[in-house]
Amino acid sequence: MPLLVMKFGGTSVADLARIENAAQKVQREFERGYDVIVIVSAMSGKTNEMVGWVEQTSKLYDAREYDAVVASGENVTAGLMALRLQEMGVPARSWQGWQVPINTTSAHGSARFISIPRDNIDAKFAEGFKVAVVAGFQGVSAEGRITTLGRGGSDTTAVAFAAAFGAERCDIYTDVDGVYTTDPRVSSKARKLDKIAFEEMLELASLGAKVLQTRSVELAMRYKVRLRVLSSFEDTDETSGTLVCDEEEIMESKVVSGVAFSRDEAKMTLVTVEDRPGVASAIFGTLADAGVNVDMIVQNISEKNYGTHTGAVTDMTFSVPTNQVARAQKAMEDAKAAGLLAYDDLITDTDVAKVSVVGIGMRSQVGVAAKTFAALAAENINIKVIATSEIKISVLIDRKYMELAVQALHDAFELDRP
Repeated sequence: MPLLVMKFGGTSVADLARIENAAQKVQREFERGYDVIVIVSAMSGKTNEMVGWVEQTSKLYDAREYDAVVASGENVTAGLMALRLQEMGVPARSWQGWQVPINTTSAHGSARFISIPRDNIDAKFAEGFKVAVVAGFQGVSAEGRITTLGRGGSDTTAVAFAAAFGAERCDIYTDVDGVYTTDPRVSSKARKLDKIAFEEMLELASLGAKVLQTRSVELAMRYKVRLRVLSSFEDTDETSGTLVCDEEEIMESKVVSGVAFSRDEAKMTLVTVEDRPGVASAIFGTLADAGVNVDMIVQNISEKNYGTHTGAVTDMTFSVPTNQVARAQKAMEDAKAAGLLAYDDLITDTDVAKVSVVGIGMRSQVGVAAKTFAALAAENINIKVIATSEIKISVLIDRKYMELAVQALHDAFELDRP
């Protein structure tokens, strides 16, 4: 029998009415002849509620007990979904992570997959239970403890099951009807894409697009799992949503497929750092050890007078998420106090945003950077930092110009046109 994986996020199973709506979509695929693995999230808001309970109970909580608590939301949804399907005449059975088992590392709160054996679910399929409803976001460690995968982990669970079971496709049901050229709330001209390549989706997800969790796209690209993003709240067919697939499945790619943005960025500059071999390693090794996620990096000639320095100096600018600024500042100050680094000043700007254009068509087209910078210049938007890769161009700009920049770039690359 062909197998399909269907994943329903928190908004799609927010209450009993929405669980019934999701169950009807599962029933339709079962009636088409599929064996179905359904991955469910906790009901909308429940994970946050449980995290709050843990933090109120214990400020320095045991991560193992944290996982035991927050994983329970998905267990409730899985049981309710299986019950609803049974009432509809669909032979369904619910599965918690340890029952499959979903084997993970012991990194509680951010576990990673080790293996997903097929034997137990395949045996139930053979017995006639044609729908397995699996609690997403969770697994079990070698010690037998419940683990969780981090926020967005249900997307990753769905892709992992699709890869393990050789699914025909993995359908991600959410509160939007596909992947758009940019956020429709920012640009009214945003257009839904019929198809997008794995690499483009990975860049968009990592650059701020919230449709899919980054780890899930990485996994899908590695194992060539075809993903389809579609709405839980609309009638759908085989042509609905956006297909995330291998580049070879896309007949002709536009130069730019989308514009992504992130408001939660900060720019940090170390002023007059000694310009010598190993200084970059000292800076970014220290930040990595402190758990700081560095993105854009620029090294340039220092603006300060060289008079007080015996050798060459440089300024080092980099971007970090705003919620990691304090950690980055402390790491740099501690390294300076310990004599590992020498610099005159650390300047932080938390009033910036990152805007990026992404497209696999950039590989074969020239002039994309020129068009990007010209579009921003026409709106009198100054660029603070630039970073590029084979299929993206990212810029840091003042946050107040973010929406204007997104709209200008969307227009410049005519993304409203098919």
